[in-house]
Amino acid sequence: MTSPTVAPSPNPHRLGVHLVEGGADVAVFAAHATAVHLCLFEGDDRTETRIALHGPVNGIWHAFVPGIRAGQRYGFRASGPWQPKQGHRYNPAKLLLDPYGRGIEGRMAAMTEMGSKALLSSRDATDSAPLMPRSVVTEKPSGPWQTPHPRVPWTDTVIYETHVKGFTKLMPGVPEELRGTYAGLAHPAAIEYLQGLGVTAVELLPIHAFAPEPHLEHGGLSSYWGYSTLGFFAPHAPYATEAARAAGAQAVQDEFCGMVDLLHQAGLEVILDVVYNHTCEGSSSDRVLSWKGLDNHLYYRSQPHAPQHYDDTTGTGNTLDFGVSIVTKMALDSLRYWATEMRVDGFRFDLAATLGRTGQGFSSNHPFLVGLTTDPVLGSLKLIAEPWDIGLGGWQVGNFPQPMTEWNDRFRDYARSFWLQQGAAHAGQRHHPSAPELATRIAGSSDLFGHSAPYGMRGPIASINFVTAHDGFTAHDLTAYNGKHNEANGEDNRDGTDNNRSFNHGVEGATDDEAILHARRRSLRNLLGTLLISAGTPMLLGGDEFGRSQGGNNNAYCQDNEISWFDWEHDDWQVRLRESIAELIRLRREHAVLKPGRFYDGVDRDPTDALFRADSAWFRADGEHEDEDWWESPETRVVQFMRSLSRPEEADALVIINGDDEEVDVTIPSDQGAPWHLAWDSAWDALDERDGAEVAPGATQTLEALSLRLYLTRP
Repeated sequence: MTSPTVAPSPNPHRLGVHLVEGGADVAVFAAHATAVHLCLFEGDDRTETRIALHGPVNGIWHAFVPGIRAGQRYGFRASGPWQPKQGHRYNPAKLLLDPYGRGIEGRMAAMTEMGSKALLSSRDATDSAPLMPRSVVTEKPSGPWQTPHPRVPWTDTVIYETHVKGFTKLMPGVPEELRGTYAGLAHPAAIEYLQGLGVTAVELLPIHAFAPEPHLEHGGLSSYWGYSTLGFFAPHAPYATEAARAAGAQAVQDEFCGMVDLLHQAGLEVILDVVYNHTCEGSSSDRVLSWKGLDNHLYYRSQPHAPQHYDDTTGTGNTLDFGVSIVTKMALDSLRYWATEMRVDGFRFDLAATLGRTGQGFSSNHPFLVGLTTDPVLGSLKLIAEPWDIGLGGWQVGNFPQPMTEWNDRFRDYARSFWLQQGAAHAGQRHHPSAPELATRIAGSSDLFGHSAPYGMRGPIASINFVTAHDGFTAHDLTAYNGKHNEANGEDNRDGTDNNRSFNHGVEGATDDEAILHARRRSLRNLLGTLLISAGTPMLLGGDEFGRSQGGNNNAYCQDNEISWFDWEHDDWQVRLRESIAELIRLRREHAVLKPGRFYDGVDRDPTDALFRADSAWFRADGEHEDEDWWESPETRVVQFMRSLSRPEEADALVIINGDDEEVDVTIPSDQGAPWHLAWDSAWDALDERDGAEVAPGATQTLEALSLRLYLTRP
């Protein structure tokens, strides 16, 4: 049914559906369309009223529609040319979600169901509405959420990457009805755990509304990680409690906001992993759900001389075109919404190199990156780039603008190589010295993040250090498997990276061999210890602190089950590991020397100077200063790294790394500074092995094979 004519919107450039007095302003971008209708659904969701929108004005179709209220379910239909060779795929039989919709209700038909082919990009005249979810009009979040943002300084930040569902799905102490939900993540039991560990921010895998990927549906699997965005403004409804879902999109939105507020009350920041580089619509001939049906030619990157083919730099079938202003606007509008109305504290940008691509390649001066970093709201949040994609010139680590930070895959790779491939596994074939590379990572990766005018403005905090992330092995599995075991993913173990740099310590997978288990757990502590004593911003993969395993699956993106869910039934060794990692986080929090905000001077000073210790100095195992031959030797496996703030009220730190497969005697550098106390040792199976004894400068200490020590002075 088509309604009478409605008036134009007085504010056509505010995209989406916004409630105003007497109704709602409606605006949607579809520059190449010849007509766009707003479709309102009532009652049983089968009664559809179609309202013709005015336009286009600068590509926007719009209207003021009286009588619309919160809870109204709606979509769009766009008419226009069917010219795939020119990139146009209009079909008014396709019901389209609002790219700016703040709520999504209902289920999209699986591609295995009868009639689901109507969702595909074709000239098929079958109405797709019965197979589609609906956009839903919502009001601004209505709760009394006024807790200030924690505003944790970057130098104090410890990030915990986790999954909303997987973190609490099996967590004792969280009521059954709250497990695996936004409310469950904010339950006192979950918050107490995070606070006890000492992390300052939770980085949540995607919570933007997402859709299942067709090939996973065929295999009976799910899009567990959520990197298949269906709506950039709507929270994923299945992560809300059953009660909130039954109450509708507004209640889902409110539950998310309540979670953020409770985490803020606990001093925890909320960072969202956001996926603006592609959508769930797949390849050019795949599903039509929103953007493809509104303006396929402008929303998606296409081959320059063949618009019918997408230019895919993401490996997902499509790539949003950030060379087009409307795409940049959509992403920035979405970010501001989540920052201002949903009150999150930052964003991690998936495949962020795509967001800076122009027709000539990546540019750190791309309009999106300039807009993001100079925006008065967004620029003050925590902004984290995954600084690569799979396109030409896609590795851009160190090239994002201040104040953005970046995932440092060099840190990940060389920490793994040093301790596992070239350490525990003693591969014996080193293509370059490993110790100097590791030393550079521990000191903050100035080679990657120091190039600016003036030098070093970004500082070591720009490096998001990690040894594991959701994508890849867990830390436990790095020490227990030589190869991936992704058979459960249904792709004959072809998916997932083969560049794991892991070592199973002699047995693939589970074992009862105590010697192997001892070596694995020491390697775990080496990896996580290196992460937490290094200059930079540490990111801990959720569950690594207690040795969570995925059974060797290094690509569990489709495993919404016990492979991915956190198992909270812990053995004694797991409890001890968590206590050890919590202690390292506490030491980092309490000692400024472990979390520098600027790069070290690197000036070589006389270690016998009684007045102060250098801000950084490197020493050999015999306690003498490093020299060029030592640095260049691939046999160098023992390193001492002294750090100082030269402030009497602050501790000095000495990190000693023994990367040799035998125990070594190490002479602590001889100077007139304060005595040292052994604060943490990766050789300890439990913290109660610490004796607190004083160690004088110049003393000789014996380090266990393949171990890491942290000494501190007492101010």
